[in-house]
Amino acid sequence: MAYIGNQYNHLEKDLYKAPTVFSSGSTSLDTANDKESVVSDCESGVSGPCFDQPSLCNNGLIQLCSGDKAHDLITRRFLSNLGSMAVHIKDLTIQKNCFAGVTWQARLQSFQIFNKAMEKKCGGGGDANVKYAWCAATRDEVCKIVEHGFGHCGLPKNSGLYGHGIYLSPDDSPMESVKNAVADKNGVRYLMLCRVILGKAELVQPGSKQCHPSSDEFDSGVDDLSSPKKYVVWSTHLNTHILPEFIVSFRATSSLKGKQNFDFGLPWRLNSFESQS
Repeated sequence: MAYIGNQYNHLEKDLYKAPTVFSSGSTSLDTANDKESVVSDCESGVSGPCFDQPSLCNNGLIQLCSGDKAHDLITRRFLSNLGSMAVHIKDLTIQKNCFAGVTWQARLQSFQIFNKAMEKKCGGGGDANVKYAWCAATRDEVCKIVEHGFGHCGLPKNSGLYGHGIYLSPDDSPMESVKNAVADKNGVRYLMLCRVILGKAELVQPGSKQCHPSSDEFDSGVDDLSSPKKYVVWSTHLNTHILPEFIVSFRATSSLKGKQNFDFGLPWRLNSFESQS
């Protein structure tokens, strides 16, 4: 079955007031109150129990707790899309990127500008094909991305199977990223839930050495046009077409570790980031 649309749309006006809001049934951005919403969301508390995990970093992240709409929706969809493997997930924690500071506000505005440009490219007010997608990262990489954005120095340290860029998995296929998540010294694994501008995607064949769109007609890559399991955002578009909005961390039981004995390499690891054991 083809991956259809953004499954968060029906609640986005309530959940994602900051920093970006896509109206239901579309990918238009509401930017009027970005800065004010970011401040109010980051200063407001959320009720409900939170798991006590070591602090990730203090650069613009706020932890969401049970009872918060975004927390509950993301948790429900994440676990339901893992199917039978969900029972092996424990200590699930969700943090929201508040996009604090001048630099992140600039990146946010850049994302909004590229979204509007993509809409025009797709026929003037057309569909920019913005999706939510998962991306695995180590603790150290998440901290660096939250603080500095995506780095791109040298070739990606992934399998290279679908060219040079960041590999993300669709919102409804988190297992593709879960199986690549590397545990830190405390056994915690990390995923970023990102908003991604895909535009018109082209099929990327295994073994491709591609590092940018093959022509002006295309904007991103996929491993399958009808039912993609991998989105490929080229290295030229890292900080303009990907917006990491939430950080999901969890521990996996030994049963899950045993079942996920895959050797696909990390989905996007770039040489500028060192792996953390």
